[in-house]
Amino acid sequence: MIEPGLTSFAAIILAGGQATRLGGADKASIEMRGRTLLEHTLDAVIDASEVVVVGQSVPTDRPVTFVVEDPQYGGPVAGLLTGRDVLLRQFPTLAVLAVDMPFLTASTLRRMQDAAVGHDGAVLADPEGRRQLAFIVASDALDRVRPDRESAHGHALWPMLDQLDLVVVEALAREHRDIDTWTDLRDLADD
Repeated sequence: MIEPGLTSFAAIILAGGQATRLGGADKASIEMRGRTLLEHTLDAVIDASEVVVVGQSVPTDRPVTFVVEDPQYGGPVAGLLTGRDVLLRQFPTLAVLAVDMPFLTASTLRRMQDAAVGHDGAVLADPEGRRQLAFIVASDALDRVRPDRESAHGHALWPMLDQLDLVVVEALAREHRDIDTWTDLRDLADD
């Protein structure tokens, strides 16, 4: 359960997918408005004490740990757990974000952290109520539901997280928007 008050947290940025709808492009390196998607995401986790990026190493201005999920292309659960396991310290709370959501901000995460108090965490939802790959989770709660290494490969994220008490936080403005196609990139860059 997440406690009230400011606590240190770690961020795990999931950037290791195959991006098939983008022709296999590395999402972390794609630029939008002169900055990479990874740079936008690192801005959102500016308050994190430690950041792990699950994906190929790319240049950043901020110290982060890069790791490839085990097994590679094992999906978001494998990426999340690989990122969790390489943290240098234990943190009571984890922020987990997809690298392709450039409108997430530090304020978004603070709002989610506040909403998560008294729960296992919080998840961002779009205006239609669909959960996004942006959530806050108590480390001990995640550890309770994590599958073993073999089961993590290809394991669906939401059935695992459905075992937890995650409060839904409605996205404001474009916070929920992600980039899955080149058309998404063009449309969001033009907004």
